[in-house]
Amino acid sequence: MELHKIEHIFRESVASEVSLLAESAERFRVFAPFGFDDGDEFVIVLAREDDHWVLSDEAHTYMHLSYDVDLADLRSGRREEIIANALAAFEIEDRNGELVRPVRDGAFGDALFSFVHGLLRIADVSYLSRSNVVSTFVADFQAMLQGVASEERLSFNWHDRDRDPKGRYSVDCRINGLDRPLVVHALPNDRKTLDATITLLKLANWGVDCVPVGVFNDRALISQPVLDRYSDVCHQQFSNLAQDRERIVSFIKERIDIG
Repeated sequence: MELHKIEHIFRESVASEVSLLAESAERFRVFAPFGFDDGDEFVIVLAREDDHWVLSDEAHTYMHLSYDVDLADLRSGRREEIIANALAAFEIEDRNGELVRPVRDGAFGDALFSFVHGLLRIADVSYLSRSNVVSTFVADFQAMLQGVASEERLSFNWHDRDRDPKGRYSVDCRINGLDRPLVVHALPNDRKTLDATITLLKLANWGVDCVPVGVFNDRALISQPVLDRYSDVCHQQFSNLAQDRERIVSFIKERIDIG
């Protein structure tokens, strides 16, 4: 397949900003607008291996995480669990620290989509030291929704079981019983906002009819490039859970009343 065709597929499947730079006939740098919280982008290379193509991070992801976390800690406890789950869910191989995702059956777009999403999940381990703040926000978010809608209407950690049986693209809460269900994300940081952006792009690609809603812990703390990309796929946003609680409740109640 020609370079420009692969680039077009990547842009259609992941983001319009994706570009490729040829370093040889069988090796290309992939530039995509996703990365770590400090602004560093993921290292992604598309390369030929024998009779197939693979995406690789060239061991950059673990190296970057090691700036804040000892490598030994990545192999134990909750961090190890997060990484193992991400590798399994997005079909990524760990080759002695190099993360690799094969391109199967010529599905370049699906491969890059899964690879980026997997790297985002793995990069989440850097947030564990701030987990108490995030956990409190998520608990408040869930309690608010439980106070405004009946239990049978709420599906927390929802995913499309037919198209996504492994739960790769999950939504924090789906509010059911409506002509167009609400899919609501709780957004404490850049990483979760990027993750939500990818999930909403995938749902749109599948043709899932829904109304995306974003609830931020504090939107002022989200970097502008991340917020811009999220705003392209979700227009209904609330910038601060604590300050906007009444508006959020009113919005959801109105939607439920309309059906």
